[in-house]
Parts: sequence; C-alpha cells; structure tokens
Amino acid sequence: MTDFHPNAPLGIDVDTLSGMLPLRPVVFSIGSNLGDRLAFLQGAVDLLRMTPALTVTDVSPVFETAPVGEVIDQPDFLNIVVLAESTLASLVLLERAQAIETNFRRTREIPGGARTLDVDLVTVGDRVKNTPVLTLPHPRAHQRAFVLVPWLAIDPGAAIPGRGPVADLLPVTQTSGVRRRDDLTIDL
Repeated sequence: MTDFHPNAPLGIDVDTLSGMLPLRPVVFSIGSNLGDRLAFLQGAVDLLRMTPALTVTDVSPVFETAPVGEVIDQPDFLNIVVLAESTLASLVLLERAQAIETNFRRTREIPGGARTLDVDLVTVGDRVKNTPVLTLPHPRAHQRAFVLVPWLAIDPGAAIPGRGPVADLLPVTQTSGVRRRDDLTIDL
C-alpha cells in the first residue's frame, strides 16, 4: 500500500496512482556582484517564474554580502533566496539554473571570481544526490551565510537534508559580512 494521505479517504496516494509527478519544494540561491546587480537578480527571478512546471512561491529580502572563498578582492554581492515548487527532475532544474546564468553572460574563467549572476540549486525536497554533475543539497550551503540568512528570513522552518534546521546552522556561520538591504526589492 502507498503512503497514507490525511485528505485521501481510503489512504491512497492519488497523485502516484494517477501518474502525476510529486510536487517538491525547491530552493535557489541567487547572487550578483557585477553590473546592475539588482536587475540581474530580478531577471533571474523572472526567468524562474517563466519556467514550465516550476512555481516561484516566495523571494527573500535582498542582502548585500562580502565575497567568500579564495577570491575576496572583488565587489560585494547582492543575494536572495527563491523558494519554489516543481515536478521537474533535479537535473532539469540545474540545467535551467545554468541556462539562466548563461543568459546573463555568466563566465567561469576564475572559479569563485566576480560574476554577473550565480544561480545555485540548493535543495530539491529531501533529495540527496552526489554525482559528477550535481550534488544535493548544495555541498556548501550549510556554511554560507549568504544562503542561510535570506532563506531563514522567509522560511523559519527551513532545513537542509542531512545537515539540519537552518536556524541551528546559522549560529555557527560567519554572518558579519551580511547586511539586509530593505531599500532594494525584488518583484514576485
């Protein structure tokens, strides 16, 4: 027997039996530190909204963050987190994120360097995947304040599969370079 659903009178998973794909929550982290940063973030959200079989459900406030990693001599980033729901496969979601980056002329000459747009697939439901092409959840999301702070701002119950609640991860993460920018907004 399939999993019980409280609204199904006979305890049958009607979505599975009808051939529908499961609707999973999806989390994207989006950042930009070159050019018109806010316009690039808005453009990425707009393209996610136009993605078939993906519904954007919420967008975090905009945060300005200092660069992290090996290349710190670069402009500050604007960052947001986008919550969505989708029936798309995780690899298709990754391909869409990369296509959006390409649309905004994202280059990858310097790993961790400045970029017009960075669209990271953070989680797809509770999927755990580790392939040469895709790792879910994102392998460094649990260490990055520029992901955790915006995500927690719109989803207090957020959790990273295998890592735990975002609210528990944030206190052990360096947040000093993260500033909320209430003067900047993204239209949903």
